[in-house]
Amino acid sequence: MAMKNILTFGDSLTWGFIAGTWERHPFDTRWPNVLAAGLHGKARVIEEGHNGRTTVFDDPTTGDDRNGARILPVLLSTHQPLDLVIILLGTNDIKFANRCRAFDASMGMGRLVQIVQTFPFQAWAPKPQVLIVAPPALVRTDDEWFNDLWGHAIEESRLFGKHYARVAQEMGVHFFDAGSVAKADKTDGGHLDAANTKAIGTALVPVVKRILGL
Repeated sequence: MAMKNILTFGDSLTWGFIAGTWERHPFDTRWPNVLAAGLHGKARVIEEGHNGRTTVFDDPTTGDDRNGARILPVLLSTHQPLDLVIILLGTNDIKFANRCRAFDASMGMGRLVQIVQTFPFQAWAPKPQVLIVAPPALVRTDDEWFNDLWGHAIEESRLFGKHYARVAQEMGVHFFDAGSVAKADKTDGGHLDAANTKAIGTALVPVVKRILGL
């Protein structure tokens, strides 16, 4: 069986942001690489995490482009052939007070799925399957800066799973709720410690094996 190719597309949870330090988890701790290790060489897992990335929204407060809908087509072209695209986004969509609904993030997720499903891959490249992942809910934090950033959206973040599951069903793609296995670190209320980012990668191993028939 030929090795499968998986693109993991996400934000700081995929990049491996360490709460309270602004540093990055080691390579073998980050969930995409934990997933790769669990697949035992049957798939190449590509890390594409960017701090602050949203599904489809612009962030005018930063100089780098964090709009996932603009970046995803470039990555689909760059990394083809792909057998599976895993998308873990949404937390940054709801951190701004003017778009603080999980429903809005789910609409953005639907657009990203559409981009994958309609992308003009080369004739020799397969049409990849899609797995959308709901991020763990935000939690209370004593960090004043991060509380100001997303403290208003804690209750809303608990609705990611509900809305993403609906999008997955409507669009015929796969769904996993990372909040079922991981919890955000209260140091800043949104990022993951080593154990919880590893937990996502470990939990996705059987999911991905099933999707790709590994």
